[in-house]
Amino acid sequence: MEEARHRLIVGLGNPGAAYEKTRHNVGFWVVDALAEKWGFSFRDASHVKGQLAQGGVRDQRVYLLKPGTYMNLSGESVRQCVDYFKVPFDQLIVVCDDVALPLGTMRIRSKGSSGGHNGLKSIEAHLGTEYYARLRMGVGAPEREELADYVLGPFSKAERLIIDEKVREAVEVLDVWLLEGIAPAMQRANAQKKDEKPGE
Repeated sequence: MEEARHRLIVGLGNPGAAYEKTRHNVGFWVVDALAEKWGFSFRDASHVKGQLAQGGVRDQRVYLLKPGTYMNLSGESVRQCVDYFKVPFDQLIVVCDDVALPLGTMRIRSKGSSGGHNGLKSIEAHLGTEYYARLRMGVGAPEREELADYVLGPFSKAERLIIDEKVREAVEVLDVWLLEGIAPAMQRANAQKKDEKPGE
């Protein structure tokens, strides 16, 4: 019998109640929703410096990780998890917020730069590569606030309704990634952005 493939989905955010409802924690919300869908439970996992949920999904062995480090140190936890469970980089996807995308949009890329995101910067530094997939959840850009204040602030009620729906869609997209691979998942997530120019 063929051994199940190991897949790792990382949600980025900051640990602690003070950050729970902030824009920067959208990645946590997505993996929490995945855990609920698949019946996984998160547990503290000191060996990977974070909270870990795991189980079987179809023929895959799936790990969900919420780094317990702060955002700018996320790579420490991701690297330890990748090494511990021997997850190939092409079986890893990272979910994070993105201020460069309008609220209510999302994009998947199979590789790329950090785009200034501190969590992605840390992951790239610790993995030594930008060749890993990422699902970016648009949270919009600040109009007057400093960027740090904006991402560490909460959504308005109206924004929260939009982002909650997007989290549900992200769960569906990640299900496609598990079942069919990165290309169909990209098509599903990125279809809404047909008005963008190629390469954006």
